[in-house]
Amino acid sequence: MNSKWGVLAEYDWSVMSPEFTILGVATLLSLIDLLMGKKADRRILAWIGLAGVILAGYFVIRNTGHNVVSIMNDMYRLDGFANAFKLIFLGGVACVLLISISYIDEARNVPYSGEYYYLLLSALLGAMIMASSADLITLFVGLELLSLSSYILVGTRKHHIQSNESAFKYVVSGGIAAAIILYGMSFIYGITGSTNLYTIAERLPNAFYGGFDLLIYLAFFLMIVGLAFKISAVPFHMWAPDVYQGAPTPITAFLSVVSKAAGFAIILRMFIVIFINIVEVDAKLGMQQPIIAGKLALYISIIAAASMIIGNTLALRQVNVKRMMAYSGIAQAGYLLVPLASLTGLLLDQTVFYLIAYLLANMGAFAVIMIVNRDQQTEDVKGFAGLYHRAPWLSISMTFFLLSLAGIPLSAGFFGKFYIFMSAVGLMKYWLAGIMMATSVISYYYYFGIVRQMYMRPGSTESPLRVPAPIAVVVLLTFIGTVVIGVMPDPVIQYIHTNFPFQQIFESGSKL
Repeated sequence: MNSKWGVLAEYDWSVMSPEFTILGVATLLSLIDLLMGKKADRRILAWIGLAGVILAGYFVIRNTGHNVVSIMNDMYRLDGFANAFKLIFLGGVACVLLISISYIDEARNVPYSGEYYYLLLSALLGAMIMASSADLITLFVGLELLSLSSYILVGTRKHHIQSNESAFKYVVSGGIAAAIILYGMSFIYGITGSTNLYTIAERLPNAFYGGFDLLIYLAFFLMIVGLAFKISAVPFHMWAPDVYQGAPTPITAFLSVVSKAAGFAIILRMFIVIFINIVEVDAKLGMQQPIIAGKLALYISIIAAASMIIGNTLALRQVNVKRMMAYSGIAQAGYLLVPLASLTGLLLDQTVFYLIAYLLANMGAFAVIMIVNRDQQTEDVKGFAGLYHRAPWLSISMTFFLLSLAGIPLSAGFFGKFYIFMSAVGLMKYWLAGIMMATSVISYYYYFGIVRQMYMRPGSTESPLRVPAPIAVVVLLTFIGTVVIGVMPDPVIQYIHTNFPFQQIFESGSKL
């Protein structure tokens, strides 16, 4: 017994200090919630949660710029890839907590607001586990912790019929996706005899050339199908519009940014590491390249193209702004799949840059959407009519967020799309780059539909719009971030490249 504890004591558990912080704060919130009276004001829980998120962010930043460290036989890793995604998750949840303070205070149909906050931190913990996991088991545990918490959060408004319907659809679809992912993982384990990603990467080439190639392809397809659901990529996107519309607006923002980014973290970690060592000769290039950049990339490219086309096309017809943002998110998933379809393992800087730009624009947009929806008591796009005359700074901020999401030149989103576009062109994915450009132009129509309402349509009233301070902070910070990244993208890319060395994803960690 003592020897077992001795082995655990040998590990450098500071690797998991951000996760332990979030776990501890979530546990603390649950205990405080139990001790508080039924009618007590639970907004204090949000502030405690926010403090925990900031502290966890400090630990992540403190761990950046170091060599790869792993614990538990390389089951859990601390590398540049994990740190970058954890900061994205923490930034997204910090914004959601600030937005939620006003939402929970005014939405009396959320009966158990205490649970709302520590379930949100539980979902965050699952996402952070996914970012650092180097083992199929811990990856799946993190995925399910994120998923189960998200299911409950979507159905938080238990007396709201639409919310209940959304939660049911999300649970059923998510359960099927999880089963498919687990089935694919079981094939990988059966072929290689290991659940560690780096051991699998060493053994998989021999298995591939030893007659298990079809089974490996099947495992890949099963996992990409299940994970495509998690990022709401076509054709596994049907749940997204209903869930986004029925969920509380802060949770919609969480799903659109944090949950989607977590899905990409697990996709990139698994597929880059596992399939990068299986090579084939490309007849066109006359050189060896990873099979995922050859045959498998074609299928990823098809999913990416379909997501961009269908997401942007269906968004044109939407009058509900949250459904519109859902279809926009489907299209954004397509854009983010382009680097994976062009995979060399060297495009992670661009992917993370685009995720940061997407986080800032999307979180800011949802903060404004929540203010307008609360004031107008409608989620219709027409609710934005005359916003410029009631809150000029809010409408200007929303305009910048929409310009960034659309990819208009000199916006943060433009440079994110531009880097991805050029990488696709550089790897001769001309048709995919063409679809990316064409669908970006299509998106201008529905994004500018909101802009038109704000500036060119009269509103039902011209009285000044009241903006709660926590939401104003989110709008202001995301606006500043969007503008700064749009004006100075190169320093941001350089900072990412210097402090988050993504080549560490290929390195075996120092096992502590």
